[in-house]
Amino acid sequence: MVIRRFSSNLSPKTPLRILLVAGVSSVALAAVAVLLFVRTVQADALLPRPAVTAPPAAPIASVTPASLAPQKTNDLLHGFASWYGGVFNGRKTASGQLYNMYEYTACHPTLPFGSVVRVKNLRNLRTVDVRITDRGYLYEGRIIDLSYAAAKKLSMTKPGVAPVELEVISLGQLNGNK
Repeated sequence: MVIRRFSSNLSPKTPLRILLVAGVSSVALAAVAVLLFVRTVQADALLPRPAVTAPPAAPIASVTPASLAPQKTNDLLHGFASWYGGVFNGRKTASGQLYNMYEYTACHPTLPFGSVVRVKNLRNLRTVDVRITDRGYLYEGRIIDLSYAAAKKLSMTKPGVAPVELEVISLGQLNGNK
């Protein structure tokens, strides 16, 4: 009569293998549960963003003559900037020059033509130096109208309007041309 106590396949390491398989499978099951039931929030997740709001359409500010412009450099002005291009490209500006939307130029209601202004976008801190070549009507709260190239350098072509800081680098001639 033959009596077998244990199967010949069992060894002292078998319980360790069973524990290892059970541990790995429970970790895998926990990972699947986390992936299925926990919502991950990423820093750059697409969240609903408020629409860019321009200042409400207000009465148009009056154009002030260039003789009333700031008489010194390094003045800081704060307000909103907008940009223009497209249909105005190639037309004469108030200074008599042809408008080129791919140059760093701007329209300002009071600064003399030829003045150089450093414009800083306060949303992303990018800057660009522009030359004043045009006059025009600006909505209340807006202090400068930039060319397309300047607006693109400031990364404000999509929103169209951005909060800016202006620093007058040099004043142009008060006689109106260059």
